[in-house]
Amino acid sequence: MAELYSVLPGAPLAKDGAQEVGNKAWNLMRMARAGLPVPPAFVLPTSWCARSPQDRTSALTAALREGVARLATATGLRFGASRRPLIVSVRSGAAVSMPGMMETVLDVGLNAETVEALIRMTGNPRLAWDSYRRLVQGYAEVVANLPVAPFDALVTAALAQAEAENERELDHRALKALTLAMLDCYRALAGSNFPSDPHEQLAGATEAVFRSWDADKAVSYRRLNGISDEAGTAVTVQTMVYGNAGGNSGAGVGFTRNPATGAKELYFDFQFNAQGEDVVAGRHLMHDNARLRTVLPAVWSRLNDVVRELEALFEDMQDFEFTVQSGELFLLQTRRAKRTDWAALAIAVAMVEEGTLKPADALQRLAGLDVDNVVRTCFPAPLPEPLATAQVAGIGVASGVIALDPDAVKQLAKTGVDVILVRRETVTTDIEGMALAAGILTATGGRTSHAAVVARQLGKVCLVACPDLDIDLRRRQCRIGTALLNEGDFLSLDGNTGAVYSGHLAPIGERPAHALAVVAAWRRAEAA
Repeated sequence: MAELYSVLPGAPLAKDGAQEVGNKAWNLMRMARAGLPVPPAFVLPTSWCARSPQDRTSALTAALREGVARLATATGLRFGASRRPLIVSVRSGAAVSMPGMMETVLDVGLNAETVEALIRMTGNPRLAWDSYRRLVQGYAEVVANLPVAPFDALVTAALAQAEAENERELDHRALKALTLAMLDCYRALAGSNFPSDPHEQLAGATEAVFRSWDADKAVSYRRLNGISDEAGTAVTVQTMVYGNAGGNSGAGVGFTRNPATGAKELYFDFQFNAQGEDVVAGRHLMHDNARLRTVLPAVWSRLNDVVRELEALFEDMQDFEFTVQSGELFLLQTRRAKRTDWAALAIAVAMVEEGTLKPADALQRLAGLDVDNVVRTCFPAPLPEPLATAQVAGIGVASGVIALDPDAVKQLAKTGVDVILVRRETVTTDIEGMALAAGILTATGGRTSHAAVVARQLGKVCLVACPDLDIDLRRRQCRIGTALLNEGDFLSLDGNTGAVYSGHLAPIGERPAHALAVVAAWRRAEAA
């Protein structure tokens, strides 16, 4: 049987690093050994992914039982227990980071008995029923491959009945009723009950994560980024921490520097009383960034310390996910941050000036970058009145014709015109359309959602969270501010200011003169 690794302070590191346990688990191991606040976890290595499901079955049962026993020892909680239950997340992680391309299942281990046990342990019925609801909904989609629309319809109905704007406004009674309705929906669609055995849930979630390596969006991402199909994903099973535990809890994604410009600043999105998927999925507007500093100042201070510790440990800009549970900060993952070419150049120069890197190391990091063609585009003045303003997730400017879904992007791009993908939200399954588009505009989501991260990596101008954008797919129209636009009309996006303009605007380019001069000096010194 392949070796099972633990993510615990002092636990042995994987011999072959990220190739063996995936980038996510490898970095978790390193953070845990460095004393950073990482929830205990165990890892099934990437070698498991190459096995057929039939070949994995018996070995997987034994490995998962051993793994949860290790977590029980580390946490004092027991999987499936009627008192102090251990609840876990099941996460993917390839050797090369593939943000949002594979699956995660949260809150595994909840059932009719353990949900009551979680209430007794936490004194928080809303947390317990919200987590159980999330498990049923996520498991139905990821593991059972059931259609998402019926479950979304149940959420919409619950919100309407409670006169609530979003799930965070539902109380524990509404969430309990919603969970029971979802269990009925699962039974009707699957022809069988939702699995109540936590061990069955865990095995099903683990298999689904391994299976997601071959999902269409993951295959497309690997093709676009030259990643081997043979590498496989590891599976990390991690003790749950609860960002949905109340008003001093929440979930966030942070970058240790600005991934669009390279500026040395904490760049993050945070949502109170939420779990991580609420932030990275791109379905919600992020309202709580400023509130974090004032409501939880100790967490804010610790978060800024973590930024410095992560960069010192990994010697590069990091993209990290975090949860705050009842005022305590936990790190769920970190990885080398995707960034624009402009940011890559700026960060390399800054890190040499700060003493983090030597010039030779910085040049090596820039080896795959066409430094002489790094440019940031802008629209010259005078500019028309913008239709709306959105949050900037990818710098530069873009003009093109509107496409309202990835298929329309593909069709319009065949005519040779630049295309702007306009969506209520982008999801990672949109990746092929995103790759062909010159720019992306969304009504919801945050700057750190998976789709925004992918857009920056692709070098796309990307604006998110545009509150004045409304889309009518039936009529193939969108309204931005007061303007009604048809698919095929021209739109211009300014990724430097966040402005959205009607019509076609011609860009001009700006070069990073200081950074280019510094890099040229490094090259001369290296050649001497």
